[in-house]
Amino acid sequence: MIDFSIILAGFGGQGILSAGKMAAEAALYEGKEVSWFPSYGPEMRGGTANCSVVISDEPIGSPVVNNADVLICLNQPSVEKFESYLNPGGILIIDSSLFYVEPSRKDIRFIPMEASKIASELGNMAFATISMLGCMSEATGCFTKESFESALYEILPERRHKFIPGNMEAFAKGAEFAKS
Repeated sequence: MIDFSIILAGFGGQGILSAGKMAAEAALYEGKEVSWFPSYGPEMRGGTANCSVVISDEPIGSPVVNNADVLICLNQPSVEKFESYLNPGGILIIDSSLFYVEPSRKDIRFIPMEASKIASELGNMAFATISMLGCMSEATGCFTKESFESALYEILPERRHKFIPGNMEAFAKGAEFAKS
């Protein structure tokens, strides 16, 4: 059985929960079993937000992730809270446009990427988390670019389909970070 676990974390309003849902949907397009487990503070925007995604070849027993393969963080408090959840050899991806902190562990792969800068250059700050998903996809192979694009058509309302080309450009730019 192959399980792949992801934690995405940051402040409410940064697209954390949506990004997790997109990752889960992309894995569904590849015939995987998935769980998506959101968690957020009562204040929503500006409060804490995180979600766990599990991708597996077998039915998933629990959506709770205590040992993650990938941790995507959009703020320093999230790194401080969840870094210990990473498996040895796991990947920590941060948005270094917003903050920079060296991980305390040496047994993980660290990818500081300027996700918000990428999003700003593309003209839509919502693309920051998308670029981070592209980085994760390239670094791990947990789902393909094609599955991700199919997921966007499924998840996004039709009135937002015009943003899919920009989303895919952000995804591709994020994938470039994983190659370096």
